[in-house]
Amino acid sequence: MNIDVVVKMTSRAWNLPILKAFYDGVPGRQAPLLAATGAGRTAFAQSLDHLIQNGLIERNPGYGHPLRPEFRLTKAGVKAAEIAHKIRSANREDGDPLIRRSWTIPVLATLQTPLQFSGIKRQLGPITDRALSQSLKALEERTWVKRNLIPELRPPRPIYAASGTGKRIADVFELDR
Repeated sequence: MNIDVVVKMTSRAWNLPILKAFYDGVPGRQAPLLAATGAGRTAFAQSLDHLIQNGLIERNPGYGHPLRPEFRLTKAGVKAAEIAHKIRSANREDGDPLIRRSWTIPVLATLQTPLQFSGIKRQLGPITDRALSQSLKALEERTWVKRNLIPELRPPRPIYAASGTGKRIADVFELDR
């Protein structure tokens, strides 16, 4: 899987819960999906539109009333929904807000092997230094990432590695390198 796909799949707060709901067999209509995810209407609509724009979900063309559309997963969406389910299984804390933050999953996906800050940034492309720094700090506080200082390097540099729940989530991905 390409890291750009991971970034697009997780860049809205409710993308993963929506995809997981589809994986769990929740009907593809707005009311059941809202109930399954617990999202607010506006955030839900933005996430749903984002998933449609990225080709993970589509309107079901065979479904009746235009004011009550039904949605279904595309071929790419089926794979994304499976990944969302695996991420949820790896993270045993229900409704964890850290999972819904936009850079959490992409950062963990890059940490299948330990990397320096610059290595993570290089793989994630559009991430800013500030966003990456904040994500790593939040992940460290939850012990999903360990920061190890390598004193042999001059100047000493930290190496980041996924640990615990973060490692289980990172192992879900098979990234193209």
